[in-house]
Amino acid sequence: MNAGFLQHDRKTNEVWGRLALVTDPELDESITELGFVETVTVDDDGGVDIVFRLPTYWCSANFAFLMADDMRRAVAALPWVREARPQLRDHMVADEINRGVLEGKPFGDALKDFAAGGSLDEVREKFRRKAFERRQEVMILALRGAGYEDPAICRMDLRTYDQVDFGSEEVARQKPRYRELLVERRLACLPGDRAFVTYDGMPVKRHELASYLQRLRGVRINMEFNSSLCRGLLAARYRELDAGAGDQTSVRGAPCGECGSGCVSRRSVEPQVPSQQHSTACT
Repeated sequence: MNAGFLQHDRKTNEVWGRLALVTDPELDESITELGFVETVTVDDDGGVDIVFRLPTYWCSANFAFLMADDMRRAVAALPWVREARPQLRDHMVADEINRGVLEGKPFGDALKDFAAGGSLDEVREKFRRKAFERRQEVMILALRGAGYEDPAICRMDLRTYDQVDFGSEEVARQKPRYRELLVERRLACLPGDRAFVTYDGMPVKRHELASYLQRLRGVRINMEFNSSLCRGLLAARYRELDAGAGDQTSVRGAPCGECGSGCVSRRSVEPQVPSQQHSTACT
């Protein structure tokens, strides 16, 4: 096989790997697993084009901009990438978002004619908290399932947390994701630091754990509902072409079963009148 082809394939797979780390800010799920990324194209000069689409034409411009900017940053971190160019399609302000992200503009400047407010820091913080709480609930419930008593969970330090071996593949995947946010917020950095604290850094006390978990459960259920709704809307909006259709555009570079986009050809359908469900999931 041609060496240049192999190198190109490797680079394309590296891009998909970076994109898999980018999450929908509202759902805390990978944009590749959600199927938002349609195609990745790597050119010979180190430019990368990433085409992505969202469940509805009216999905929040805030979220769309955040995802596009996160894609650009994630892919641009690869040492061989000269320029990462996310391209949102079939969205009411796609042109403004694409131009703003490519030019490195802040959200307020890029969409000054469409949205009030100049910063998305508050939005990022809101959904970072939700992501933290969802991941934390997964780990607390997993520890209970592994036989740990509540007092031991509340006292657990980071060293002990790191040593726990979970049998579930999904829980094992979530384990470093929760730790990542602990460290990011400097809630636990040293081996002796508590592994389970609130997002504001307060200890989770044994007698408060039941009510605390009930609140986290509400966060998870809301996020899971929105995730299911978004997946359904996306599937309805972009239907798989029949095999042999003449106008196919193939998803390039992602190994089947890994990219999360379905590795299928898609076509857009005209946006329909938004329903109440659309606004719940995407605004």
